[in-house]
Amino acid sequence: MSPLPYRANVGAVLFNQAGRVLVARRADMPNAEGAAGGWQLPQGGVDPGEDLRRAVLRELAEEVGTTRAEILEEHPDWLSYDFPPELQAMRIAQKYRGQRQKWFALRFTGTDADIRLDADPHPEFDAWRWAALAELPGLAVSFKRDIYAELARAFARYAG
Repeated sequence: MSPLPYRANVGAVLFNQAGRVLVARRADMPNAEGAAGGWQLPQGGVDPGEDLRRAVLRELAEEVGTTRAEILEEHPDWLSYDFPPELQAMRIAQKYRGQRQKWFALRFTGTDADIRLDADPHPEFDAWRWAALAELPGLAVSFKRDIYAELARAFARYAG
């Protein structure tokens, strides 16, 4: 077990009006069209002392370029994962053993044109789409699969 701490993180399960969820393809995995791990939910770090609800809305704005969302529910638990050995060379994995995440279900209140992956000068994602909530575990990298399965269970009432 690593002596390193977990990084505080928030994640967004953004539902459209039809009950589908926004997933985005990592820019560093452009050939992962149908592969597990290429698509993920928006998530990101929490600044020290930052309110978690503000943090998830900030992450949505930074990663997918929209502020058109309202929080529906906060998952009651912190969910965590460890970085796998193949990611140990990454800078973040040298400071943290993994991520400890607080997840939120949100309702998208905009239109598809309000999703702007080019809002950040160094975008994390190069494509996005609406997916069925039940698809999430199959889209996730192996070390996030259990978390995505839990989110699909916990937020099922918002799915279409």
